[in-house]
Amino acid sequence: MTVSYTLKVAEARFGGFSSLLLRWRGSIYKLLYKEFLLFVALYALLSIIYRLLLTQEQRHVYAQVARYCNRSADLIPLSFVLGFYVTLVVNRWWAQYTSIPLPDQLMCVISASVHGVDQRGRLLRRTLIRYANLASVLVLRSVSTRVLKRFPTMEHVVDAGFMSQEERKKFESLKSDFNKYWIPCVWFTNLAAQARRDGRIRDDIALCLLLEELNKYRAKCSMLFHYDWISIPLVYTQVVTIAVYSFFALSLVGRQFVEPEAGRARPREPLEPGQEAASTLGDLDMYVPLTTLLQFFFYAGWLKVAEQIINPFGEDDDDFETNQLIDRNLQVSLLSVDDMYQNLPPAEKDLYWDEDSAQPPYTVATAADALRPSFLGSTFNLRVSDDPEQSVQVEASPGPARPLPAAQTPLLGRFLAAGAPSPAISLRTFGRARGAPRTPHVLRFRAEDSGDPEAADRIEEASVGSEDEAREP
Repeated sequence: MTVSYTLKVAEARFGGFSSLLLRWRGSIYKLLYKEFLLFVALYALLSIIYRLLLTQEQRHVYAQVARYCNRSADLIPLSFVLGFYVTLVVNRWWAQYTSIPLPDQLMCVISASVHGVDQRGRLLRRTLIRYANLASVLVLRSVSTRVLKRFPTMEHVVDAGFMSQEERKKFESLKSDFNKYWIPCVWFTNLAAQARRDGRIRDDIALCLLLEELNKYRAKCSMLFHYDWISIPLVYTQVVTIAVYSFFALSLVGRQFVEPEAGRARPREPLEPGQEAASTLGDLDMYVPLTTLLQFFFYAGWLKVAEQIINPFGEDDDDFETNQLIDRNLQVSLLSVDDMYQNLPPAEKDLYWDEDSAQPPYTVATAADALRPSFLGSTFNLRVSDDPEQSVQVEASPGPARPLPAAQTPLLGRFLAAGAPSPAISLRTFGRARGAPRTPHVLRFRAEDSGDPEAADRIEEASVGSEDEAREP
């Protein structure tokens, strides 16, 4: 069963995630404890051999090997390789969940399109939705171990009510070397066409909508099957696995406590009275390599996460509950097309019929939410300049657009080129520079908006004068 802890993290609080660390089912401890104990046992074995069984010369050789392994382990790009792989697996995991076929949209279309309160109409609606559920059961039998254990043979599918004996004979009589989960979808289309001919589906638009929803449903069945067929390339999985295992194989030797190199004072050697330490101290002798164990816990646990969710249709704690999905889909879909068909409550005036604006009540626990102002946009409270000249409206109409003089070119344009044209256009600099017209723009004041008619006349005269200068050879 999927481990859900959403309610536990509904609010951010002090130590919110800490309570999740004590869970066992679905935890990293349950996934990793065997590998972790094996790593600790091998580390302890090598440490005992080095401390108790090796001679001094053998210790010296072992120390050289340990330092070499420690340097070599740092050369493996473990974080990059493992992080990219886990990201790929997580994205694939969620995409597989969204590919599970759900009949919710299809059952609504069937209930609205296939008419008839008699026995024939009810039979058509229930058979159509049963065919859709049968297609999902057949494809889930092909990808999920839980569903296959529940329906190991087609006889079990018949006994569960998804298929009749006659349909099973028809199904098995159709010979194909490939998976035949699509056959119920073809039965669905043929039955829908028959219902259209009989008048149970009243127009071609309703039939088209029904078949479109079926095609979406069938596409999800097909995508689910192909996710099971096409895996992440094996070489990538092998590279990641070898990288993790080789890193910790080198760490088993390289992270052992060894005697310091020549020129260093050996740890735990007492000094004679009055003798000064002539060299630096050696590394601290940690019988329990805490940082190495944490590193193993993080990296190996990361790999275990990918191992668990790379195929979410197994029987792990966090795998998809496919059997419950089958039960839910069948029950809900039959209820919608049968018991709920034209079974409507009476239409009544709502509570806010005579009110201008509806305002649902709040409880005491949520009354503070009603006092908060509604969000009207990020610029709603922006303070605009009070200068009336900045609020004058102008129109853009075809006309010459010329580069600005260097003195009025923005700062960035001065660095790039002294005479470079600037996209900044103002009423003072417009039309002063000479040159061939490039982009037609003319700014005119709106007479009704301008409070200064003389300013508008000056702008018009300046515009005419600029055009006369442009026409001169």
